[in-house]
Amino acid sequence: MIVIVFSALPLLRYFRGRTLFDYKLWYETGQHVLAGHEIYFFRSGKYDFMYPPPCALFLAGASLLGQGRLILLLVAINSAAWFYSARLSPLLAGGQAGARNVWLYAVPSLLLIVYIWSSYHLGQPNLVLLALMLGAFFALRANCQIIAGNLIAVAAAIKAFPVIAIVYLFYRHYWIAAVSLVVTLVFSLLILPAPFRGFKRAWHDIEKWSAGMLKYSETSVGQRPMRSYTWKNQSLVGVSNRLLRHVDADAASAPHQPIYVNLANLKFSVVNAIVVGIALALGSVFIAVMPQRDMRTVETDAIEFALLLLLMLMVTPLSFGYFYSWLMLPFAVVTQLVLAAKDSAILWWSLPALALLALGLFFPRGAQLYGNTFFATLLLFVGLSVELLRWKNKESECN
Repeated sequence: MIVIVFSALPLLRYFRGRTLFDYKLWYETGQHVLAGHEIYFFRSGKYDFMYPPPCALFLAGASLLGQGRLILLLVAINSAAWFYSARLSPLLAGGQAGARNVWLYAVPSLLLIVYIWSSYHLGQPNLVLLALMLGAFFALRANCQIIAGNLIAVAAAIKAFPVIAIVYLFYRHYWIAAVSLVVTLVFSLLILPAPFRGFKRAWHDIEKWSAGMLKYSETSVGQRPMRSYTWKNQSLVGVSNRLLRHVDADAASAPHQPIYVNLANLKFSVVNAIVVGIALALGSVFIAVMPQRDMRTVETDAIEFALLLLLMLMVTPLSFGYFYSWLMLPFAVVTQLVLAAKDSAILWWSLPALALLALGLFFPRGAQLYGNTFFATLLLFVGLSVELLRWKNKESECN
């Protein structure tokens, strides 16, 4: 029933002539590709379309259906992605036993229903990215590395930030998966568009996207000059800049009075050093708690994969509300740990995290100004890291 309601509302907006949010952009981008036009062009000081070139190619095929049918297709894909994410999260968290546990299905989706709704409401693909990442984790666990690399590459071709996972593949010596990711991504960027755009145009699209999106300055991340450091960005970069620099934390609203929430007024270079230091510290913690290859189990892999998702959410430069449907696997893992051992210390970390997320429901702007979603993610990361470290130390003592 919830899926039907979530799917119907964007279609009702279309039929009633209301705002279509990103659905309108997806249709127009697809039409630009079909007409052989430029994909990336400036309007009001930024790109309209900010996603990698293969994403535009996918939208071109969908836009042939017409705007209404494109919306129907995208909400159907979102629904399928939600179903598979809700299915794969229990499997990863609890194995076959988890697949039969209704709590592992229900609890994560209910806790994250606002973020899931945002994907439908705005037309964002983050549920699809989650399904692809969970499928990749499942493939890694089954030692199907080529498939794992393919799935992560498809996610990165839609929205670039999942490519960060290649660092994990290298560290865990998933060499075949890493090569598969690179080959699939190159194919998506250059070979796949060639019959439609030509090699020269495909390379031009990559250059144009890179020039616009792979930049970071005092005023903007990529092509988000009015949103990079506002309350909507819950990444480490966004939260650090608005808490440690004198920047307008609500610049995207117009008209408005500037809002400042900074606790200090540091130089941009100093903030960058802090961001890099925290990111390296989080990565070091992740590496430190990872068990050795011969100590890995289904349970430790579930925590490890959940930590990877949490780390990616925090360190990607732009991390808006709908990104946090990715907490589905971490919350499935937390639910599994609580059910397996009711006195689990994970409760001391997950309950405050839930409280911080709940603040966003009652004070959506006020809580997010101070990074409630980021700090909730950080608490989950620390709690699951402690849980994995305790397991690792216990196994070491037994051996």
